[in-house]
Amino acid sequence: MRVLHGVWSGGTLTIWAEGEAHADRPPGVHPFAAGLPDLRDLVDSLGIDPSSPAATEPTLFLPGGAEAPARSDSTDTTPSEPRPWRVPALELSPADADLLLCALTNPSSVALGPALAHLGAVHAFAERLVGAGCVLPDLVGAPPRARWRPAPSDTAEEHLAALSATLPPAATAHLTARDRADADRLCVLAPLELLTDAVARRLSTGRGRPSETEDVPPSPEARLAAALTGSRTRVDEETAAALRGPLREWRSRVRGAGRARLLFVLREPEPEGPRHGPRPWTLEFWVRSTTDPGLRLPLEQVWSGEGGAWLPEDVASTALADLRRAARHYPALGRVLGALAPDRLTMDTLGAQDFVGTHAARLAAAGFSVVLPEWSGRDGLGLRMTVDEPPKRRGRGGVSPSDLVDVSFEALLNGPENEAPLTGEELAELAELARLKRSLVRVRGRWMEVDPESVASALELMRRSGRGRMRRDEALRTAIGVAETAPLPVTDVVADGPLGALLDGGAKAEPRPMGTPAGFEGSLRPYQDRGASWLRFLGELGLGAVLADDMGLGKTVQLLALLTDERADGPAPGPTLLVCPVSLVGNWRREAERFAPGLRVHVQHGPDRPSGNALARIVGHCDLVVTTYGVVARDAEELSGMPWHRVVCDEAQALKNHDTRQARAVRSLPAATRIALTGTPVENNLGELWSVMEFANPGLLGTSADFQRTVADRAEAEGGEGEGTDLVRRLTGPFVLRRLKTDRSIIADLPDKHQMRTWCTLTPEQASLYKAVVDEMGERMAEADEKERKGLVLATMSRLKQICNHPAQFLGDGSALAGRSGKLERLESILGEAVAEGDKALCFTQYARWGERLTPYLRSRLGVPVLWLHGGTSRVDRERMTERFQTMAGPAVFLLSLKAAGTGLNLTAANHVVHVDRWWNPAVENQATDRAFRIGQRRDVQVRKMVCVGTVEERVDEMIERKSALADGVVTTGEQWLSGLSVEDLREVVRLAPEAVAG
Repeated sequence: MRVLHGVWSGGTLTIWAEGEAHADRPPGVHPFAAGLPDLRDLVDSLGIDPSSPAATEPTLFLPGGAEAPARSDSTDTTPSEPRPWRVPALELSPADADLLLCALTNPSSVALGPALAHLGAVHAFAERLVGAGCVLPDLVGAPPRARWRPAPSDTAEEHLAALSATLPPAATAHLTARDRADADRLCVLAPLELLTDAVARRLSTGRGRPSETEDVPPSPEARLAAALTGSRTRVDEETAAALRGPLREWRSRVRGAGRARLLFVLREPEPEGPRHGPRPWTLEFWVRSTTDPGLRLPLEQVWSGEGGAWLPEDVASTALADLRRAARHYPALGRVLGALAPDRLTMDTLGAQDFVGTHAARLAAAGFSVVLPEWSGRDGLGLRMTVDEPPKRRGRGGVSPSDLVDVSFEALLNGPENEAPLTGEELAELAELARLKRSLVRVRGRWMEVDPESVASALELMRRSGRGRMRRDEALRTAIGVAETAPLPVTDVVADGPLGALLDGGAKAEPRPMGTPAGFEGSLRPYQDRGASWLRFLGELGLGAVLADDMGLGKTVQLLALLTDERADGPAPGPTLLVCPVSLVGNWRREAERFAPGLRVHVQHGPDRPSGNALARIVGHCDLVVTTYGVVARDAEELSGMPWHRVVCDEAQALKNHDTRQARAVRSLPAATRIALTGTPVENNLGELWSVMEFANPGLLGTSADFQRTVADRAEAEGGEGEGTDLVRRLTGPFVLRRLKTDRSIIADLPDKHQMRTWCTLTPEQASLYKAVVDEMGERMAEADEKERKGLVLATMSRLKQICNHPAQFLGDGSALAGRSGKLERLESILGEAVAEGDKALCFTQYARWGERLTPYLRSRLGVPVLWLHGGTSRVDRERMTERFQTMAGPAVFLLSLKAAGTGLNLTAANHVVHVDRWWNPAVENQATDRAFRIGQRRDVQVRKMVCVGTVEERVDEMIERKSALADGVVTTGEQWLSGLSVEDLREVVRLAPEAVAG
């Protein structure tokens, strides 16, 4: 190996080398570049893990002839045109690049190419900055990551300018001709930023590489410090939100040190006069106080000696230094650097277009303040969509999504409301500008930013179908911005009838009140009346609805009121098929008998359920058919042949995995309209919301992949706030109605829910078992492959949770329970106090066998009835136990399997809820809690979540509450997410702390 080369490319150091000639190389591959084995041997000899760098084959433009590039040691000085050659290469991360460049400073038998030697100088500068403490912490990217960055200073600017001036041509061999104009940023500033971070991390650990952080610190500052010194650089959104402002202020103070800094202001051209041609755009240079941003002054006035007392004495030198630094990010500034008193840069419209589209963001990322016209970043053009509905068909048949409506489009300027659409002449001018790929245009005296391709497509749309017909569902998708029919955003919708009301008001539209329908036994609360009326409103449009009211607000009552209202006068519509979990079948039958005794109800469930003609006759004489998800999955073909007016899914989160057999079967059922009832429309991710919406309104949100890519990914990355989240609300708002029990404007007479953690310690026996399992996991993890590892992690988590509950549960030996578990002792105390006060309590556990052991034990210790409900409990026994618990006098305890009891139970007789062991899914736990905290509850509800301190239970509980980087976004998937943690993370999660053991 003769010469080692390297270029900085896309955040990594790409190295290759010249070696012996290879006659068997394919055309286009560098004939004497060293192979990958030689390169890996080299990095191994320099102390770098040879398996760490990734193999790559970049194309480099190298001088030489058509047969081969020139060797670095060639004495031929004849100029030659660079030609493209592919070279075998390795990509080194910044951390590995730091180690390599450190090693290459020692005497070596390997000669360095000019580009790699220049990177060595950049690296040496990074080391000097870190050694002198001239670095600052920062947060970069999305998701946010911690990074050390060079602190701005005049001395650093001068050194960077020298590095840029000495950049060799070989350093840009991998760049396109366009990118070479930005070589200072790509080949000097970018490597300096990342190498500074790598050096700071290496030196902060005192070892060759950054270490894994061992703890998840409690404060945002401590979490940032951990991310700056370890290899895990990502920080959670909570930390980023808390520290972005202070970090920005810190950097500004260091950069300004109380001085004035440069500010760029882009000015639109003055209107053209009769004697003047096009006037230029102007980028003005201002100075602004770093201590009071409201104080600012044009640099032109600074040069003329004007200004206020706030201006520092060195304002001139500071401004020029800033200007030189800015020129590296915006090369056009170089045109004014030679001026004695530069105060502005003029440019034509194409130059302004380039500045707005590219360079303004680069200057801002480099720490400069940039002020653009107020229209920047907004779509300058939009479409007005007019929808004319034909007169609605009379009778109960309603309308269909496939009905045709008249639509037309007009182009609008995004600005003042009620502005007239663009004229034909204006459209022709826009068409010409679009053809020339102009994104900055002036229309009606206003400058705006537009996308030329979208403008061209919009003009073609209006020429081709300025007025036409469209299916109702496609018109709705276009109006809310989901369909790809409109190339520009639909900013104004003009629609009449119910469709217009829906688009104007969304889920908050005020359809005509329903009142309490004739034949409905009972009275509707005001919010229930609004909900039932809203369901009727969407149904009349042939649209589906997602009623996502909090559990306990009476979704069942609202649907039964709708069915009763439909039959209050006139001919009844066809039957409604209601699909629910098997545990809710009896509840629906009883509630229908109670609130809507006039409805003809049939339960289609059990081995003797009717089929064929018998089922068809029953359905033809029914108003409501209740069945289960399992029956639909098995009998989908037969049920699809029935004349359903409506299909309703209760606990519609059962559809969240859209590819399951039951989800596909339910979606295959034809109906005029559909309703999804769910208290948890989103448990884990927005893909579940898409799946529920796909049932209610098929195709409305596009495909699952498109929705995830264009909508969900943006919203989930924002953590619940931002444009992506707003887009989700806008797309789903008209079809999703959600009210919460805790909203006093919805329901004012519901008592409070008090949630608390109950901390428990382990007994010495529990601690010994816990430590043994952790040690065994560590040994087996070292030998496990990926598939085995996942199974091992999940099994270990379950074993540790069982030990936290009780040694007897873990051992499964039927041994005695008393005196061996800190958690059981605490549970007895809690339930004993509740019983002494004459109260009733619910206890949830995810382990059925543990529930079987607990039931007789608690019964004997407490001396009160203890009921036990689990997944194997029959529907009849389930209903019997529920009725007994609700009506019996005196205290009692109801022990329930968490998942079997999460839905369909009304247990408001209890005012205590205890979660004995954690499922680590807040949605599942909340569903269980809401068996007691719902309408009908008259007392405050105390909810206790039992957690063993110093164990896996406490650490995962902390992750959930803090939404740490390890658990954020995946924790609500149960325990599966734990299998993806690194070995170090797992050891930290399951580690047994000293405070875990009592005494």
